[in-house]
Amino acid sequence: MSDESRTLSAVGEEGRVDPSAVLGTPPDGEPPTLGHAPRVRAGTVIYSDVVAGDDLQTGHHALVREGTTLGDHVTVGTRAVVDGHTAVGSGTSLQTGAYVPTNSRLGKRVFLGPNATLTNDPYPTRRDVGLDGPKLEADVSIGANATVLPGLTVGERSFVAAGAVVTRDVPPRTLATGVPATFEPLPDELDTRNAEP
Repeated sequence: MSDESRTLSAVGEEGRVDPSAVLGTPPDGEPPTLGHAPRVRAGTVIYSDVVAGDDLQTGHHALVREGTTLGDHVTVGTRAVVDGHTAVGSGTSLQTGAYVPTNSRLGKRVFLGPNATLTNDPYPTRRDVGLDGPKLEADVSIGANATVLPGLTVGERSFVAAGAVVTRDVPPRTLATGVPATFEPLPDELDTRNAEP
C-alpha cells in the first residue's frame, strides 16, 4: 500500500497528515484507527493498533505506542511520548516533551505541562517488578517539569505545581507543591473543570 493510500484510509478526507509522519509500525504495517479530522504533524509516529477518537492533534515528532487508546479532542504535543498500553481520556492535552509511561490511565480533560513526567518503574533496572503507571483522574493539571512516581493516583481536579515531585497519592481537589510535594486544599480559583479544547 502506498504512503498516500495508507494515509487516506487512516484519516479520511477531513484529516491532515504530514508526509513524514508514520501511521502504523513497522512502516508497512496497517494504519492505526483514527477518528474524524485528525491533524498529525511532521515526524509523528503512531503505532498500528492505536485507537484514537475524533480531532486528534499532534505536534512535531510525537510518539504514540502500541495498545494505546485516545479519546476525542486529545492533543499530543511536540516530542511528547505516550508509551504503550495506556488510556488517555477525551479533552486531554499533553504539552511539549510530556512523558506518559506504559500502563498509565489519564481521565478526561487532563493537562500535562511541558516536560511533565509520569513514571511506572519503582526500581529502575534493579528488580523485576510490574510496570505500574499513575492514574490521573478527570480535570487534573500537572505543571511543567513536575514528576509523578509509579502507581500513584492524582485525584479529580487536583493541581500539581510546576517542578513538584509527587511521592504519594494526591486526594481530589488538592494543590501539590514542592519536593517532595506537600498538599493543601485547592484554592477556590483553581477548583474548576479544565477547559474543553
